[in-house]
Amino acid sequence: MKNYKEYLEHITTFVFDVDGVLTDGTIVITTDGQMLRNMNLKDGYAIKTAVEKGYNVCIISGGTNEGVRERMRGLGVTDIYLGTHHKTEALDEYFDIYNIKPQNVLYMGDDLPDLPPMQMVGLPVCPQDAAPEIKEVSKYISHKNGGKGCVRDVIEQVLKVQGKWSNSFEAKYD
Repeated sequence: MKNYKEYLEHITTFVFDVDGVLTDGTIVITTDGQMLRNMNLKDGYAIKTAVEKGYNVCIISGGTNEGVRERMRGLGVTDIYLGTHHKTEALDEYFDIYNIKPQNVLYMGDDLPDLPPMQMVGLPVCPQDAAPEIKEVSKYISHKNGGKGCVRDVIEQVLKVQGKWSNSFEAKYD
């Protein structure tokens, strides 16, 4: 089996699950029924940087929280599939719309609904606290947990290998 780093130079597209990847998988339910999630700002910075550097970024989640859509739009992500229980269908549609080759895709998931789409891509990865079945199919397991910087970890690695990370701060704040 190839070392996962050999796949990094070919990645053009990032696909992320939300709960357990962009969040730590917990929700706070308020007395009026709202479900609140925490997202990591460093993950957000990495997503915004990837979008600005021309990478495709897609969100596919079974959750339906519109706050997630607004957060991702604020980071520049336009391809957001919420309430998606058949993630392979959403991923196929996304591939067709943008003519994306599966071998150029990094998909990060953490639990069983992510298993089928992870098997469709070149670089399936997961957070440190992912389900055992997900860890088993992942070519890379982040040293960070879901919602604690695992997204930043994988984006930063790809951008560094491709020479697109180091200047990202200077380019924005000169």
